[in-house]
Amino acid sequence: MRDAVGSFVGWPSDLIFPDAETPTRPTHKVGKGISRRIESVASQKEVPGRKLKSAAKDIPTTSGTKSQIMMRLEKMVDESDIMHGAIRSIDFDEGVFGAAHFEIIAKEDFQQLFEHTELGIAVIHTYIWYMYVTLMRGTELCNRFNFIAASRINATLITNNPTSVKNDLVDRFMAAGDNTTPSLYFLPFNSGNGGHWVLVAMDLSRLIVYYLDSLSGDWSKYLNMKKTVDAAIIKFRSKKNYRNRKDITWIRVQCPQQNNSVDCGFFVMRFMRDIIALNRIDIPKMYFEEYKSYSRANLDEIKDELCQFIVDQRII
Repeated sequence: MRDAVGSFVGWPSDLIFPDAETPTRPTHKVGKGISRRIESVASQKEVPGRKLKSAAKDIPTTSGTKSQIMMRLEKMVDESDIMHGAIRSIDFDEGVFGAAHFEIIAKEDFQQLFEHTELGIAVIHTYIWYMYVTLMRGTELCNRFNFIAASRINATLITNNPTSVKNDLVDRFMAAGDNTTPSLYFLPFNSGNGGHWVLVAMDLSRLIVYYLDSLSGDWSKYLNMKKTVDAAIIKFRSKKNYRNRKDITWIRVQCPQQNNSVDCGFFVMRFMRDIIALNRIDIPKMYFEEYKSYSRANLDEIKDELCQFIVDQRII
């Protein structure tokens, strides 16, 4: 429904891998999984359980303008080899997506953040990593909220190989335990070819799937996605010998709506942030009273949180 958002970037030929999801890792690496193309830098020690709001404290910002932390990060990027085609490769904690995950961040990804344009997978995944490290790791929230990598489940992959996508979903569910107590699996879902972002949140214990879309409409726009998710949930419950007590219920949440053509990725990140910060497994059909709409300042807040995290982790 719009032009490419940066999910897919033209790479030099020496950086093209047969499996885009698990590229060969650079051999020169030290520290906590953050590396440049041929050299590495260790990240700072991370503090588990720190609250989201504290991560953004003392970051002056005005809606629609760049904050001090964003300008600082932008200057760091401008003065780095990233501007000349270098990349940063990051190993996420296995707890983020339930298995080893390798993310590549390049110039285009930083530009999406700085210029407030349509977001690609790398930015959304890095914000998910931020939420895991900042709010969840080392707390009981890890048992209540789980993430599914958008690079493994999207419209393009479902069209090409729905069985493989279904099995990937089942493997993710199996990695998190028995799922007999309420918890949510967050799937940032892209409509394909750099299209629209929506959030799918699955509660396997109650057989409820919440659908959050910052544009009008419901999951009927993505029937193949719904069919794949339903099939994965049923297969998972069968493998665990759970009885399917009832049909899977999909709920279209009346969430905040975007008023332009670029904000969908930012809204998806904010949806996940709010649900985790409120520690709510049950998402009200009319969304949360605290967040009936999102201002530009609400979106700037998550950008500043991510900029601060990137600086703290010494990714540049």
